[in-house]
Amino acid sequence: MIIAAVVLLAPQLAVSGNVYDVNCDGAITSADVTALYNFMLNNDQTYVATADVNGDGAITSADVTVIYDVLLNGMPVPERLVGGDISMLTKYEEGGAIYKDRNGNIINNVLAFFGDQGWNAMRVRLFVNPENASETHKREGVVQDLAYVKALGKRIKESGYALVLDLHYSDTWADPGAQGVPAAWPKNDVEALQDSVYNYTKRVMQEMIAAGARPDFIQLGNEITGGMLWPTGQVYPTGGAPEGGSWENFAAYQHSASTAVREVSPTTKIILHVEMHNINQPGGFFANCESYGVDYDVMGLSYYSAYHGTFANLNAALNKMEVASSKPIMIMECGYGYAWALPGTNYDLTATYPYSNEGQKNFTVAMIAALKQHSRVKGLFWWWPEANEFNIPWSNHVTGSWWNGSLFNNNNGIAQDALYEMKQFL
Repeated sequence: MIIAAVVLLAPQLAVSGNVYDVNCDGAITSADVTALYNFMLNNDQTYVATADVNGDGAITSADVTVIYDVLLNGMPVPERLVGGDISMLTKYEEGGAIYKDRNGNIINNVLAFFGDQGWNAMRVRLFVNPENASETHKREGVVQDLAYVKALGKRIKESGYALVLDLHYSDTWADPGAQGVPAAWPKNDVEALQDSVYNYTKRVMQEMIAAGARPDFIQLGNEITGGMLWPTGQVYPTGGAPEGGSWENFAAYQHSASTAVREVSPTTKIILHVEMHNINQPGGFFANCESYGVDYDVMGLSYYSAYHGTFANLNAALNKMEVASSKPIMIMECGYGYAWALPGTNYDLTATYPYSNEGQKNFTVAMIAALKQHSRVKGLFWWWPEANEFNIPWSNHVTGSWWNGSLFNNNNGIAQDALYEMKQFL
């Protein structure tokens, strides 16, 4: 069937920053294709202002092709990403949290609200079997099993965001202090663990894609500065390993994971995510990854000033990373308190950035300015921006304690000014 081109009589409009949402319903679905066909076949003018998806000045079958490509392969990923890890959003919504903008107006769709503020990407963590986590860790937010993540990931993708999937390869928190092997996996058998990593990663990718939640990016481990799947996969970031671990084992686990991702979804970019306990660790880690032939696309970094120090420290770590590898960099986690110090704070920046709404905002502005000095930094993600217990009874609180670095005030549900500044990174 040949459909003649129709020249636009109205300007193209973006809805919540998403030009692919032809029918303006907040999601990209087959209904958008139907809207295009109704225009071309029946001259239905309802969505004429948004129908020129590819921006070529005409509404043709080429626009339909673009929508189909988005539905099959996901949204085109912008060069720069800004967003947050919103892994707990479902729980806050189920608990009845009330979110408000900074003027006190109730936000009915938190996911869409982030997009209205210029955010274009979201990150979600996944545990192998969080039912095995301790009750303390469950109360800290260890609840994301595959069913949970597929549902939230589908919403994120349908809302037009790039999706980053953060695999912890553990039943509970995996970070520089702990990288526990899932209870159902062999603990010390390296070859068997390689198989477990491959099979698990492949299944996750297949099920995410089938659920309409294809990851645009995937982290093969969370803050793996010291390796993964301890003890056999434990390493020292700047070289060597403690007894029982080795870089050879770590590289083998990474190879199993990356092979599964490449086989199932070649367009998905692989992130290796570390933190900067000191400025030498990230550079040393990625230099070793290069020498061991680890397959990845993006260097990921956590930066919390409370633990990692000033922007001078951040700058020094980024410089070392840029020397270690030619790949782009993303800040996968960051945060700053708005009311009190974060637990375990080592660096106090309150003389310049007090723990307040204004201080948090000014910290964010300064951090973005520091990151913009590095052209290879392509992503910025805030940790747990959606934390908000407002209107949830104490007896049903989502977590055992508040995350003070949220971008919503837990006391009144009002958005922090820093939330509105994040888009400046773009």
